Amino acid sequence: MGKTGEIPLNDKEETMTIKVIIRRKIKEGSLGQAARLLIQARQNAMTETGYISSETLSGCVDPNEILVLAMWQRKEDWNRYRESDLRKELEARFAEITEGPSQTIAYELGIQDS
Repeated sequence: MGKTGEIPLNDKEETMTIKVIIRRKIKEGSLGQAARLLIQARQNAMTETGYISSETLSGCVDPNEILVLAMWQRKEDWNRYRESDLRKELEARFAEITEGPSQTIAYELGIQDS
């Protein structure tokens, strides 16, 4: 992967549905602010081409560990949104309430035979 969370494209893969997993460790006392930012992030994503759905999970052992699972129609849809000013602005706000950077990884649905 190039930039954090960027998914390389090739002719075969660009139409594959993907799930993006974003992991954040929220600072103690900042869960309320994180919840508001997560709602805003979802509302923003819902207006973007290719967004399908998302869900937010919190850790059973550590409730300050948050996972977001987002589904996108195509890799380029996610990459375009990931690079948008709107998302970058929210990520900067998340950076203020997280312990370290967000970790982002994407997976294709199913298994592709080369």
